[in-house]
Amino acid sequence: MKEKEFDLIINDLVNNKTVLEMKKYYQHGSTSCFEHCYNVAYICYKMAKKLGWDSVSAARGAMLHDLFLYDWRIPKKNRVNKKMHAFTHGEIALNNANKLFKLNDTEKDMILRHMWPVTIVPPKYKEGFVLTLADKWCATKEIVTFMFSIIRNNPIIQYAYLFYIF
Repeated sequence: MKEKEFDLIINDLVNNKTVLEMKKYYQHGSTSCFEHCYNVAYICYKMAKKLGWDSVSAARGAMLHDLFLYDWRIPKKNRVNKKMHAFTHGEIALNNANKLFKLNDTEKDMILRHMWPVTIVPPKYKEGFVLTLADKWCATKEIVTFMFSIIRNNPIIQYAYLFYIF
């Protein structure tokens, strides 16, 4: 069960009409962008709280870190953002979040730099490093879970796998 304090911290974010639009977009496998950000936010909150860091900023920055609002999996030529998603979506998410909420410097930096080390500039704040770790951990878990669901629900793949291992 999630903690009440966590829910109170992100309540205005998760009930915002624009933030709820993240449910329309898939992030990793079958996980929505909203669900991904919520899970990352909870991990960031718990880690920052345990370490005595700014758990409020950690949760709020993480909840907004992927507020880019487009399907990054369609070809670049068919997207509004024609640049490489991994390198640009942090800036897009920050611009979107700034239009909706008053963000502190920690939250802004977390959103902008959460793709480090893929992007060159690391986070300025320790809560940003927590976000980069939680984001990668959740992404890996979401992708692996999705891949296992494909294998588990597809007898042809299961059958082909038998030939692969023997």
